[in-house]
Formats: sequence, structure tokens, C-alpha cells
Amino acid sequence: MRETPGRLLRLLSLLQMHRDWSGTELAERLGVTTRTVRRDVDRLRELGYPVHAAMGPVGGYRLGAGAELPPLLLDDDEAVAVAVGLHGATSGGVAGLEEASLRALNKVEQVLPSRLRHRVEAFGAASLALPVRGPVVEAAVLTSVSSAIRAAETLRFDYVSHDGTESRRDVEPHRLVSWGRRWYLVGWDTGRAAWRTFRADRLTLRTPNGPRFTHRAPPDGDLTAYLNRTMGRELWPYRARLVVAAPADLIRGRVDGDVTPLDDRSCLLELASDSFDLIAFVVSTLDVPFTVESPPELVERLRTLSARYADAVKPG
Repeated sequence: MRETPGRLLRLLSLLQMHRDWSGTELAERLGVTTRTVRRDVDRLRELGYPVHAAMGPVGGYRLGAGAELPPLLLDDDEAVAVAVGLHGATSGGVAGLEEASLRALNKVEQVLPSRLRHRVEAFGAASLALPVRGPVVEAAVLTSVSSAIRAAETLRFDYVSHDGTESRRDVEPHRLVSWGRRWYLVGWDTGRAAWRTFRADRLTLRTPNGPRFTHRAPPDGDLTAYLNRTMGRELWPYRARLVVAAPADLIRGRVDGDVTPLDDRSCLLELASDSFDLIAFVVSTLDVPFTVESPPELVERLRTLSARYADAVKPG
């Protein structure tokens, strides 16, 4: 009888692996009879764990989703991973999750054994999670978009671009992407017949959703490759083309931009950012001569900064 609680925990741990277990397999793992397995499964159900059973040669036991949230069983590494993840979520970019994450973190830390609590507390004391600057996305937006992706339903929403232009979009949602502490929606814009990426915090969903659709193959045949190609430049409002008086191999890898060789002593550098000031700063760190090919707004900004720096070093 004294072994029953420990055996139930072992049984629950096996069931949480999200696979089907036959009664015989579970009995062998636990060192008991199949009749004992059936009794233990009934005990788990009484505790609120939805253990499903299927009869027949391909049947077995599986832990499913229930109407209520039963206690979770986590091993040491899983418990630490949950706590560390909740630490980050307390200052994340999803509105409404900070307080819930903090409550969940407090509950997890209260039940952690001392050997794990010290590890989590050390992480909390040694780390600093800076709050997200600028707008954050509502949790309801992310869940609604996720549901539309799963149901293959067209999203209808109003969108505000980086320059303030408003538009109405009908988009077949493909994936939600977390990139640089922001959330983006990648989808097929039916009005423009092209793949587009949208900042989730800039869209306002309309209801109901539009018609169902058949999911397309990912852009470029690989969503990760597509994002690596487009996210670096297309989502930034300020772009520049500069001719740098240095070999491409000297510049490539020192700056986050596209570098194209022009000859043995110069290259074309294409940059994208959220301001011309940041572009000016990045180029200045290269410490090599350069000329601006476009846009003229960057030229004017460099002149303004140049005059300001000149005034700063004038003799008093």
C-alpha cells in the first residue's frame, strides 16, 4: 500500500509522454499486474487526470485533455525550464500575460524542492529582463490568429503600416513568428496575390473570419529561409545604399546588411533600420570612407549630424 503513491507518479510520468501504452507495457514498466494498472488508472481519473482507454489489439492508454487542469508532474529539468520561461514572460511583448506569468511563477517556486528553488532564484537574481519598448500585442490577437491558422480560415483585418498608412487586408494566415521580441503574421495576401509579413500589434481583427482555404506551401519552399531573406530589410522603414571604399570581405560580417563586391577595393552596402541615425552610427563604426547612393534623406541627415559634431569639438 505504501508503494501506491510513488507508483501513481511513475504511471503519470509515463502517460505524459503523449503516446499510447498498452496495459502490458505499463505493467512491465511498473513491475505490477495489468489488473493493478487498471486500478491505478481509475485512481488517476478520480484525481482529475483524463486517461483515455481504447480496446483492441492496437488500443491502449493515453493521457488526454480534460475540462479542468489537474496537477502537473514535472521532472527537475522540466520544472526549471518552466520557471525560467515564466521569468522571461513577465516582461514579454504580449499584453495581459505579465501578471498571469508572475502568478504562475510564484506558484511554481512555492512547490519547488530546495535544490531546484536555489537554481531558479539564482537565475532571477543574476538576470535582468528589460521591458519591451513600444507597442505590445494583445494575447487575444495571438490566440485568434492561431485558431484561424489551425482552422484554415481567412483573416480579415485592418492594418497600419510603419508610415501610418491604413489598409484593409484579407489574408490566408500561414504562421505566427516571434522575432526580436515582436510577433509577426506570415500569410498569403489575397488582394495582392503575394506573401506578406505583418506586425501583429498593428493589426485589428474583423469578425467573422473569411472563407476557408487550403494551406499553401511555405514561401521560398522554406519559411525559415524566407524569413531570413525578408525580415532583415523589408520590415524596416529606413533603407540605404552606400558605396564603401573597402573590399567586400573586409565589410561582410561586421555589419548586418547586404554586401556586394564592386571591385577589389570597394563594395555596395545595403542597410535597413528604424532610423537614419542608427544607419549613420553603424556606418561610422566601420571607420572607412563611404558615399551615399540613396536615399537623399540620409544625405541630409548626415549633413546635420556632421555640423553638430563639428560644433561639439570647436574650441571654447
